[in-house]
Amino acid sequence: MYKRFIYILIFLLSISAKASFILLPMDETTQQNHLKAYGITFWCLEKNHKVSWLLNYRGGSFLVPDAQEIRKECQIRGVSFEIISDEEEVILLNEISSPSQNMESVILEKAPKIAVYTPKGKQPWDDAVTLVLTYAEIPFTAIYDQEVLGDQLLLYDWLHLHHEDFTGQYGKFYGAYKNVPWYIEQKKEAEILATKLGFSKVSDEKGAVAKKIRDFVIGGGFMFAMCSATDSFDIALAADGVDICEAMFDGDVSEGNYQSKMNYSNSFAFKDFILERRPEQYEFSDIDMTSKRRIPMEKDYFTLMEFSAKWDPIPTMLCQNHTQLVKGFMGQTTSFDAVLVKSNVLVMGTGELNGEARYIHGQKGKGMFTFYGGHDPEDFQHQVGDPPTVLDLHANSPGYRLILNNVLFPAAKKKKLKT
Repeated sequence: MYKRFIYILIFLLSISAKASFILLPMDETTQQNHLKAYGITFWCLEKNHKVSWLLNYRGGSFLVPDAQEIRKECQIRGVSFEIISDEEEVILLNEISSPSQNMESVILEKAPKIAVYTPKGKQPWDDAVTLVLTYAEIPFTAIYDQEVLGDQLLLYDWLHLHHEDFTGQYGKFYGAYKNVPWYIEQKKEAEILATKLGFSKVSDEKGAVAKKIRDFVIGGGFMFAMCSATDSFDIALAADGVDICEAMFDGDVSEGNYQSKMNYSNSFAFKDFILERRPEQYEFSDIDMTSKRRIPMEKDYFTLMEFSAKWDPIPTMLCQNHTQLVKGFMGQTTSFDAVLVKSNVLVMGTGELNGEARYIHGQKGKGMFTFYGGHDPEDFQHQVGDPPTVLDLHANSPGYRLILNNVLFPAAKKKKLKT
């Protein structure tokens, strides 16, 4: 009888100790592949598993149900994970919910449909978002002007814009690359496409695309932009109906006194900016800080702001990381002049040495947007023609983590922003 009691007790203890959750830790020392951990989380959402994002808990960890297929997928992708019991999960969530802790548990509901705005042809640069989505094994659909103007954005929840010029000035590469074959071919292809889509100028066609993207956000979409897609997008909206292109770009002279005709109320993030009129200058406006900054590479860092996880979960989600100090990197648009950022736009990352804004977020209509300055978080000064970054060498990149925070963000059950 005594032995039977012991056996029953052991059995009951084994049940109570049975693991029922998998924790994907995202702190600096435990997780061996932060980037692929986002891919595992996205994969779980696609499989309809319940996922919790533990904001500010060990670098923004993820909690998923314990299932053999998830364990196996983590092992295949090289993602560190920990098995925790029901009891440990209760203790963990109680700690997170405590008013004394700047933490929060956010439910991720459904994997967002992702679109990446990118041209079909090969470009002389690489897109950091496409690189990291591919590396993390997060599925996306490449779209371009035909799809945008054909209202196919309605099929997606999240849209990424990278190295794009929405002003019709071909990236302002004219000064350095006007006689290079790839520039000549790119200009020709853009003109053919604009004509095919019913526009007489590339600038008009790109402006129409920018307005379709604007409508996507206003209608409830999420937009993430990097590098020159940030300021050129806002400039195109502010310059709607105004010819700001010189003759080498669109075949005729620009409109007289066009600077005074900018409508800053149309732009998402920036105000009172002055356009760069000279076609040979590799710059769109004074929004960008590239030519104003004198920061050596070894001192180029920006700091992520700290928000209240319980009161401001949106910026908290977007800033989840295993460090608050992120290595800086350049681009055609490296960072934003903080003076030119609209007051209703939230600055989430600032340069320590000159106060520049590196990472900003705002709401437009029913949707939201995030602008991230720079080209490649693990290539300080990516040049035209440079090989793409090998992310196996940067699997724990804080800069790339910010991109993936934005990818998962639309999956979260939202609370109203307080800040």
